[in-house]
Amino acid sequence: MRVAVVFVAALLVSTGAYAADPPPLARARTLYNAMDYDGAIAAAALARTQPAGADAAALVDARAHLEKYRHGADPADLTAAREALNVIRAAMLSPRDQVDFLVGLGQSLYLTDLFGPAADLFDTALERGTLLPDRDRLMLLDWWATALDREAQAAAPERRARLRARQSARGAAHAVPARSRQRSRELLAGGCRARGGGSRHGVGCGGRGVDSRDARPRSVAAARRHRSPRLRGDHS
Repeated sequence: MRVAVVFVAALLVSTGAYAADPPPLARARTLYNAMDYDGAIAAAALARTQPAGADAAALVDARAHLEKYRHGADPADLTAAREALNVIRAAMLSPRDQVDFLVGLGQSLYLTDLFGPAADLFDTALERGTLLPDRDRLMLLDWWATALDREAQAAAPERRARLRARQSARGAAHAVPARSRQRSRELLAGGCRARGGGSRHGVGCGGRGVDSRDARPRSVAAARRHRSPRLRGDHS
């Protein structure tokens, strides 16, 4: 599967300068970052009718549907997210949008229990992590570490040891500066406490526990405890 990730990464080639977002696309991003996913989907649908920014709008559409699936577990949202991801021409995206695209691809795999391939895509996104604000990079780091951990749980002992070693080595390589990491954790802690969750990795809102009464797929129920990196916007 790592070969497939390398192939995806090879498609992420910049095609030149990028104009400012058309108003519907800018609104779609703003609504997504405000966690108004239905509003983001509606604005993205309008933006996708305009040639300028159609691929970026499909990305907003996909990420918003992934968030809806993550919280509601409606299979129609996952299907819609995959359909939007499939039509995106990665080379038409800005470098930052390409990172957001890799995150969306990784989440779509994680949410169907394909943890190893998801971890590879998150890892590829983290290699471009300097394009993300530290807070969002920490969120992505939590998705990567959790995906790798879930993959290790199901692996044979020998492979599990290799995955743990990789997690440790790559985690150090992906770490953000200490002062930024502390500040980001402080910012994230409020949201974690509000949802009653903590992180076994010390970042984000990931967690091992899943309520056994939750009828959603296991990976979806667990993923509710994460926070997704924001899309490119005024904060970037």
